[in-house]
Amino acid sequence: MSNSPYVPPKVWKNDAAAGGQFASINRPIAGPTHDKVLPVGKHPLQLYSLATPNGVKVTVLLEELLVLGHSGAEYDAWLIRIGDGDQFSSGFVEVNPNSKIPALLDRSVEPPVRVFESGSILLHLAEKFGAFLPKDPAARVESLNWLFWQMGSAPYLGGGFGHFYVYAPEKIEYAINRFTMEAKRQLDVLERRLAVSRYLGGDEYSIADIAVWPWYGQLVRGNLYGAAEFLAVDEYPHVQRWAEEIAERPAVQRGTRVNRTWGDEQSQVPERHSAADLQ
Repeated sequence: MSNSPYVPPKVWKNDAAAGGQFASINRPIAGPTHDKVLPVGKHPLQLYSLATPNGVKVTVLLEELLVLGHSGAEYDAWLIRIGDGDQFSSGFVEVNPNSKIPALLDRSVEPPVRVFESGSILLHLAEKFGAFLPKDPAARVESLNWLFWQMGSAPYLGGGFGHFYVYAPEKIEYAINRFTMEAKRQLDVLERRLAVSRYLGGDEYSIADIAVWPWYGQLVRGNLYGAAEFLAVDEYPHVQRWAEEIAERPAVQRGTRVNRTWGDEQSQVPERHSAADLQ
């Protein structure tokens, strides 16, 4: 790396060699790179995903719905290996033109409905099954407030803090400081809310908690970016209390294993097609 100050050119051009760890899958255009039909299983819901924080949101909700006895929430979870570019296949782009996991195909209706963006999937499933979204209008709005807070905040945690703290090809002090400041501010936002409320939406566990937990809950539990000490997460005891309570839920424990291909072997369930796959 040059020590000379970077001066942006008049017109930006892609330099794949400077892209770091994810250079092979980052590109400045959309659309498919190859033809491949997505597999389809026997269940009403077909999920195409990977067990990143965004993917885990959906598998946790599906497992929670099954605990409540919603048989229509049975699902096939197909592995999308983003490091191999599976998200750029023609079949995946048909379900999610943004080429990001997770993507859901709801085949319980005709014609099937595509649902992409994790927040949209959570809201679709909560409304479809009438669960994990409060019926009381004020509590419903409060849960949706936090659901959409997560959608707007997590890119600063993942694409900002996580990228520059862990994945960037060089440590840039300004970038790390900038996004650490924001990550801690976000944790403080959650701390202040959870100091007065058991869950984010109020007294009920909801899709707001399911959306936020894989990012911020796992962060304070030391399971994201290895940054718990760096971020001094002991400063957020109410977030830690909330994170541990949710982590103890059996459906959460199952959901975090689906489409997982790393860690110890018992935690990995690359594809899920029945409850037996998680036993």
